[in-house]
Amino acid sequence: MNSPVKAIRTPGGLSVRIDPRAAVVVLALAAAAAASAVVLIGSGDFPMSFGDVVDSLLGNGTAAQEFIVQELRLPRVLVAVLVGAFLALSGAIFQSLSRNPLGSPDVIGFGQGATVGALTVIVLFGGGSLAVSGGAVAGGLLTGVLVYLLARKRGVQGFRLVLVGIGVAAVLTAVIHYLITKANLVDATRATLWMTGSLDGRDWAQVRPLMIMCAVLMPLVLAYGRPLRMLEMGDDAAYALGVPVERTRIVLMGAGVLFIAVATAAAGPISFVALSAPQLARRLTRSPGPNLAAAAVMGAALLLVADWVATNAFADRQLPVGVVTGVLGGCYLLWLLVTERRAGRI
Repeated sequence: MNSPVKAIRTPGGLSVRIDPRAAVVVLALAAAAAASAVVLIGSGDFPMSFGDVVDSLLGNGTAAQEFIVQELRLPRVLVAVLVGAFLALSGAIFQSLSRNPLGSPDVIGFGQGATVGALTVIVLFGGGSLAVSGGAVAGGLLTGVLVYLLARKRGVQGFRLVLVGIGVAAVLTAVIHYLITKANLVDATRATLWMTGSLDGRDWAQVRPLMIMCAVLMPLVLAYGRPLRMLEMGDDAAYALGVPVERTRIVLMGAGVLFIAVATAAAGPISFVALSAPQLARRLTRSPGPNLAAAAVMGAALLLVADWVATNAFADRQLPVGVVTGVLGGCYLLWLLVTERRAGRI
């Protein structure tokens, strides 16, 4: 049963509606993500206790501890938090716009578009890490425009967006394989490693662009949370409630594509976080709508836990985090398909 939504009026006259259960879930997930981040920072070749990590983050550790925490491990954790949140927000946006739990950006082609852009730079131009990131963003944006134009016929309907996206994803997957076959051995190895999705070697150079995009896109998307919730009821209902449907859809699709493209540029194509995080958040909050804040925190927590598993669960052998999310996400996808079929929705 959904908890009652409470309206809080600020001194300036603004009214804010808060779902108590959703607020508790967000706080609990944020606490879990923070604890996971501290544990992840403390693990590695130079293990540190929970208290030592906290002291080092506050500037009270030894010189060696502060160097390890703040220069070597903290940037990787911040990349994991921001990438996880970006993937989850992109998934929440497209699942709401398509009104389909399978309407995830790594299912409907946007993740593949970013991958094609990055591989084009690697294979055809031999570009460096900055150029690869730019190629990933450009590829994701171009794919977003293509899917929108192909799916747009008297408005972008959910089922049409998913079907067109799946078709575009299939074509882009073929392009990915073609680019790999055209690469020399060095570039093919580099491309394959990048395509796995990894947080290894991430430093402050990757953190700063992510933080800038977070500061620009996060308030915009949260401000469109209410119109997005209304779009889930259909275009006609949203029009009747005063929502500028086409403009809202374009803004949200643009933000969702940027989220997935920037996340892919920072860490490679990490699969299934965008698919699973919004659905898990919705099940925890038991609240209708996109649950953007809960999805973002869930995505960050999932990627942090997956990275800890990748680096610590297999003795001395560390795995790329994309391998772990792929295995766990594949199991989740099978469960989701079985659940949706039993419910008669597919």
